[in-house]
Amino acid sequence: ANGRLEVERIEIAAKYPGRIVELPVKEGDLVKAGDLIARQDSTELAAQKAAVAASMERAQQAIGRAHAETQVRQVQARLAQMELDHTVKLRKDTLVSGAEVERREAQRDGENAGVSVAKAAIGEATAAKAEAQAQIKRLDVAISDMSLLAPVNGRIEYRVVEPGSVIPSGGRVATLLDTSNVYMTVFLPTSIAGKLKVGDEARLVLDAASQFVIPARVSFVAAEAQFTPKYVETATERDKLVYRVKLQVPTEVASQYAQYVKAGLTGNGYVRQDSQAAWPKTFDIKLPQL
Repeated sequence: ANGRLEVERIEIAAKYPGRIVELPVKEGDLVKAGDLIARQDSTELAAQKAAVAASMERAQQAIGRAHAETQVRQVQARLAQMELDHTVKLRKDTLVSGAEVERREAQRDGENAGVSVAKAAIGEATAAKAEAQAQIKRLDVAISDMSLLAPVNGRIEYRVVEPGSVIPSGGRVATLLDTSNVYMTVFLPTSIAGKLKVGDEARLVLDAASQFVIPARVSFVAAEAQFTPKYVETATERDKLVYRVKLQVPTEVASQYAQYVKAGLTGNGYVRQDSQAAWPKTFDIKLPQL
């Protein structure tokens, strides 16, 4: 059946709005996973990070101050308890009034409350520091996301913007062809599609290089029949109900010949009705020399 070579497309888009300050790739460039596609201006995010870092430093100072305050309060609470104990003994000898004992008890209770307040201040400052750390992590991720990297090996098909362009969140920068994910979609009648199973061997012969035979495998067979799309060339084929079948080129082969991969190349895909039958000699695998 005739078909067209298809390559999986990946849209490289910005997560955050911003100005493109670097765009090192051009249309047709081969890139590897992790290569820089574009970089956005992250000056504002860097300034926000510096401000949050200052807040975290203040929180750290507040933690130290609260710890010192807690120690002072604890000493004062112990002194208040000692004074209360001494006053109670004097009261037993009727050397002080009961009001003095109550005053010392109130002083002791106040110092104990002060210890609780100082400990709460430690917790508050610690929480402020943790919040600042979380904001710094978030900003680090955002700054990292301002560098748009290639998710897979492939080839730049389109460069949508130019350096200096301001793009919104989700704005496209480039289209990347995943040259390891190459396949041909063909349409086969029930009598053929019904005998296929995923994993069956197939062969592709492209019109532009008919001397080569490309290995492939059946990776998808549609569950429902459809009328043949109009772009299928022969009128007799367009009159039939057919099943869409995807013939996938092995990843290692597609990757090895990435420089030859072009979406839209026309050709023919071949499958065997009997998976045990031998391929004719004309369909022996033959690939270009690298």
